[in-house]
Amino acid sequence: MVAPTPSIKVPLKSVALPNEHGGWGFTLEPVLLGLLVAPAWAGLGLGIFALAAFLTRHPLKLWLADLRKGKSYPRTPIARNFALLYAGFALAGLLLATWMAQGAFWWPLLLALPLMGLQLWFDAHNQGRNLVPELAGAVAMGSVAASIGLAGGLEAGPALGLWLVLAMRSMAAIYYARAQVRRARGESVNRVAVYLTEVLAVAVLIIGTRVGLVPWPSVVALAMLIPLSLYTFSKPPVPARVVGWTQMAFGLLIVGCTGLGLRLG
Repeated sequence: MVAPTPSIKVPLKSVALPNEHGGWGFTLEPVLLGLLVAPAWAGLGLGIFALAAFLTRHPLKLWLADLRKGKSYPRTPIARNFALLYAGFALAGLLLATWMAQGAFWWPLLLALPLMGLQLWFDAHNQGRNLVPELAGAVAMGSVAASIGLAGGLEAGPALGLWLVLAMRSMAAIYYARAQVRRARGESVNRVAVYLTEVLAVAVLIIGTRVGLVPWPSVVALAMLIPLSLYTFSKPPVPARVVGWTQMAFGLLIVGCTGLGLRLG
């Protein structure tokens, strides 16, 4: 039996909208990249699906956390209603994509399901800010770019390359951003781990270019994160919001370079 609590006014924004700058970037980048490479109505539907799915996560996390505790807070029904509303938009976008798609776009989303489930499990246990769920969620969201490409008629190889670019960008960006946030809090940071992660991400994309999955401009854009890291780590730390906006701008640079590389290629 769920025990109710006294009525308290709950700000809708705190329940309806996530307060993660990085999350917005990791959601919009796959949509923009997919539509840039393969613009189509089906891709727009998948873009709606991705954005709605991202918005669903926050109220769903609150709702599941309250259910796990066996309690009903003033925010609980609000979180439930927003989660269901956003889920409805996600379903509508998916139906539009299914109706208008030029090719089979399902397999990247299906491959990403375990990663999405892993992130939701951490969210339900109030551990969504850990490294593992952040990486899982960002990499999973990159599958949207591949699906949009496939739905717009892009071949499987280049579509998979879109996901690979975004996965490596996400991995490098998350390690970098987490280190910068720790610096701002006065905590110790393993800079070598950040540099090694960035080098590994660039190396993977270089291999991707060799097998024809990734355009070279993507490698060049991601490689720019290494000197940026060397420079910023030599300077005093900045607030987390500055790190977030900087990473969003960097993500847009990678999206633009990747889209341009595929168009020219």
